[in-house]
Amino acid sequence: MPILLLLLIGLIVLLVVGWALVGLTINLLGYVIMGLIIGALARLILPGSQPIGWLMTILAGIGGSLAGSLIASALGLGTILQFLVAVAVAAALIAFVLAPRSRRALSA
Repeated sequence: MPILLLLLIGLIVLLVVGWALVGLTINLLGYVIMGLIIGALARLILPGSQPIGWLMTILAGIGGSLAGSLIASALGLGTILQFLVAVAVAAALIAFVLAPRSRRALSA
């Protein structure tokens, strides 16, 4: 009887941990997709070409999304303005990443 109880508890623990991992994976995938969308929009509003890869675009989009959400929540803005603030912050991050490269190009 105790072995059956331990097996049942073990099965329940595995199900809970598995469900948590699936939820975490779906959340992370959502962050990557949203980062790609916001980063791509940020690159579209910046003038000229941006010689950065997709990974940096996604990271800037995720950073812009998180920072934009915090700023918009602190200011009490709505969902649409929160999205626009996220795109603006991502554009600023991309410009910040590109600034050292443009300085090197100017000095060369």
